[in-house]
Amino acid sequence: MGFKFNNFEISNNIATLSLMIIMFYGGFSTNWNMGKPVWKESAVLSTIGVFLTAIFTGLFCHYILKFKMLEAMLLGSVIASTDYASVSSILVSKNLNFKYSTAPLLELESGSNDPTAYTMTFVYISLIAGQQIAVPIIVLKQVGFGILVGFGFGVVVKNLIDRIHFDEDGLFTVFIAATMIATYSVAVLIGGNGYLAIYLYGIYLGNQQFLKKRDVVFFYDGLGGLVQIGLFFLLGLLCNVRHLISVFPVALIIMLFITFVARPASVFALMKPFNLKNNQISIISIAGLRGAAAIAFAIMVVNSKVKISIDIFHIVFVICLLSSFIQGSLMPLVSKKLKMLEYTDTVLKNFNFYQDKSDIGFIQTKIEKGSKWNNIPLKDFNLTFNVIVAKIEREGKTIVPNGETLIKEGDIIVLGGKSYFDRTGSNLIEMTLSKGHKWVGKKIKELEFKEKQLIVMLQTSGNKIIVPNGETYLLEGDKVVILKQNKKKAQIKK
Repeated sequence: MGFKFNNFEISNNIATLSLMIIMFYGGFSTNWNMGKPVWKESAVLSTIGVFLTAIFTGLFCHYILKFKMLEAMLLGSVIASTDYASVSSILVSKNLNFKYSTAPLLELESGSNDPTAYTMTFVYISLIAGQQIAVPIIVLKQVGFGILVGFGFGVVVKNLIDRIHFDEDGLFTVFIAATMIATYSVAVLIGGNGYLAIYLYGIYLGNQQFLKKRDVVFFYDGLGGLVQIGLFFLLGLLCNVRHLISVFPVALIIMLFITFVARPASVFALMKPFNLKNNQISIISIAGLRGAAAIAFAIMVVNSKVKISIDIFHIVFVICLLSSFIQGSLMPLVSKKLKMLEYTDTVLKNFNFYQDKSDIGFIQTKIEKGSKWNNIPLKDFNLTFNVIVAKIEREGKTIVPNGETLIKEGDIIVLGGKSYFDRTGSNLIEMTLSKGHKWVGKKIKELEFKEKQLIVMLQTSGNKIIVPNGETYLLEGDKVVILKQNKKKAQIKK
């Protein structure tokens, strides 16, 4: 006796939403500055690489395993893309940072190759169903509209973020989730690739700076892990153990072919013209883990009601399990054997990650004209607090400072230190200065407070954040954050 669940229509909706979340967060958490040097290689692998892997796998299934041609190509398309969540999880959990910018290449590829697999799956479903379709037009619409909608929504939403106040806690995260769904929906509605649109939207938004970005990171970090668990749980509900056992030999053969023949062949053929080293090509080949996307596409095939003779759903399930287990276990070992590990660095090497997901915080200040710090070496700063000058931005270039570095007018100094988190917020008062308020038009040093208070932050009506001092003027529409001393804590025994 057991619980029976075989509603593939509901499952398809859940799988689609799960993949949307995974794709969006994959783009949102991508550091474009790190991925930019290898974007061409990643783009080739995520498009032509997926196409070749699908074709090689399809031909193998047709000529060796005797599948029907279209069904073989459909299976190859479903499992052609690599899984971002699985790849990034292995890289982070094992701290595998590879030489030659291989880690960002893998993350960019695995995060962006699902749209190609989706388009191929859609095309072969249509062909098996006997529909008359113009493949070149479908591909152009999927890619063109996907890119247009993804970047278009990114620009529009960033402008809205700069103009709209989200005062209620949690409201901003809801807004981002709503725009994520809207991006996918609009792209699909006009014939574009929703997954491509949502990934590009995530990349654009994730590489912008805005308030409450940290909230979005924590929300999607947890939600992304949850939907992956839910997706595999859903697949477990839909699976039949007898069917799993019956397809296991075939699935194992296909998985081994993809891992050791199809993907290595396509990666070698495409990456050799970029002059990548053989050990780098080998680690890229072994890192092609299958996961959530293949599951979602397999459910989509079953839900399409096309008549096929193979049990594609259970075959894909076994392939994903074997891929995660075998390839995930091999990556640390193979990377050492190939001498691809970069021991002097970490895969998490960017300011955005540490600021968004740890207790480290970064603040910036600009050296203005006439500042006493002009032409002073960093060693003479005499920083008595537990902070460090992490970097200096000068004329669009980043400077890694040392004690002899001279500070110049116009420099943007980035200070790093441990963040403070006020769990209660009870000592902070926020208010907007309305017309006629007695503070409007005055300098902060001219204000009279009834008790010990300090204006710690000021946000102008144009959403500009200012760290105030005594000379700062207060204007109508300014939002001020005031720190008020807690009377109970102030009563210290002398």
